[in-house]
Amino acid sequence: MIRIAIADDHTLFAKGIEGLLEEHPEFEIRGVFANGQELVDFTQDHEVDVVLTDLNMPVLDGFGVLDHIRKEHPETKVIVLSMYDEEKIFKESIDKGADGFILKDADPDELVFTIHEVYEGRHVINFDRIIEQARPNAFYDSFRDKYKLSRREVQIITLVKDGFTNKEIAKKLGLSQNTIETHRKNIHHKLGVNSRVELVNKAYEMNL
Repeated sequence: MIRIAIADDHTLFAKGIEGLLEEHPEFEIRGVFANGQELVDFTQDHEVDVVLTDLNMPVLDGFGVLDHIRKEHPETKVIVLSMYDEEKIFKESIDKGADGFILKDADPDELVFTIHEVYEGRHVINFDRIIEQARPNAFYDSFRDKYKLSRREVQIITLVKDGFTNKEIAKKLGLSQNTIETHRKNIHHKLGVNSRVELVNKAYEMNL
């Protein structure tokens, strides 16, 4: 069980994240807080494995959360949720000890996988990957609706069709090979295929 606390002053967004993560039985949401101070106060008496924090919050912002967690709870992982895809903000977050950084308009699957990777200590921090999280994909909307595919899954299918191995895809996307393998299993299940050849044939059928 991964114990998670969320800090974001946008209530609807925070509740949406909470609802999304509660769909996964391996996650336990310990609390949702309107500012960083409420979150750090909570961590004084409650154990949390992963903190998701916005940067712009009243009372105590996300950088303040990072400073506190790194000093008082170094074993706790911190993932920054940001609406800004600026490299300066990304670098400042990493310099202050963030274990992960994800854009608020990224695909929901990205958040789920990032939490797992960060918690397990195998997350690859890469700014190009951050930008890729929210980049529009011409195939994304239609295939999400028809096959329930995420943006990342469509991207991986395309790379498999183009002949890339899991290891090469992982390097290209700035992800761990284990993450690519997990995505592949999910893709096979959603598309009802059992091999690489069947997946490639399906990709051609889908005009990817």
